[in-house]
Amino acid sequence: MGWVAPIKDEDTLNKFENALRELDEKYYIMFELGIGTGLLLQDILKLKVSDVSNKTSIDVYIGVHSVKRTFEIPEGLQHSINNFVADKEDNDFLITGHAGSKTPLSREQAYRVFKAVGKKVGLSALGAQTMRKTFAWRYYKSTNDITYLQQLFNHASPAITFRYIGEKPNIEVALRKLTSEENERSRYLLYANDSGRTRLNSAINRLTSIKDKFNDPCNADSFYGCVDCLLEELETLLDNFDESLPKKF
Repeated sequence: MGWVAPIKDEDTLNKFENALRELDEKYYIMFELGIGTGLLLQDILKLKVSDVSNKTSIDVYIGVHSVKRTFEIPEGLQHSINNFVADKEDNDFLITGHAGSKTPLSREQAYRVFKAVGKKVGLSALGAQTMRKTFAWRYYKSTNDITYLQQLFNHASPAITFRYIGEKPNIEVALRKLTSEENERSRYLLYANDSGRTRLNSAINRLTSIKDKFNDPCNADSFYGCVDCLLEELETLLDNFDESLPKKF
């Protein structure tokens, strides 16, 4: 399937939305739910009319521990959904298969539609995660709030969420949003089995190894390009780390 990326270009996004709507309104509603709320495709396909009709949010239980998460429905999307379900019964599935079917659309069919419509508008990296990643990327770009997305998606750390949306972490923002409970947990984890110093020593050893290889005449130019990129990233991270520390540190 390959790497699935968010749709970042607004013009392309609009073309894709319009093409879905021309094909069938249900595909448009399905996609708008994904990019408007952050719900997974599999959760959207489980929805019944009663779950979304005249609702401002959707509750979903995610993960192995069934953690409850509430996904807000934007006002404009609420109107679109209410128009879409006007002639449907509460117990009907929101997104059904073929015309007249009482069963939900399959993930495979949804994926095939995405791929076919995407090809028409010049999008190739599409998949089941496209909607959620697009929602998350747009939310992060408009708010700079990675913590909300991390908690909404039940990710273990902000780093996972940054990787998920294909963005580089802003460590200064992330550190300033840590709660006292998260800081306490970090202290415990870093002290347990001397994990913190072990990881720091591992990072130091890796950097030392790179430094020791620096003057090797056999190094290709690409080695120095990689070192340059690494140092730029490292220097930025360290500067942001220093800025985020309590002033009394």
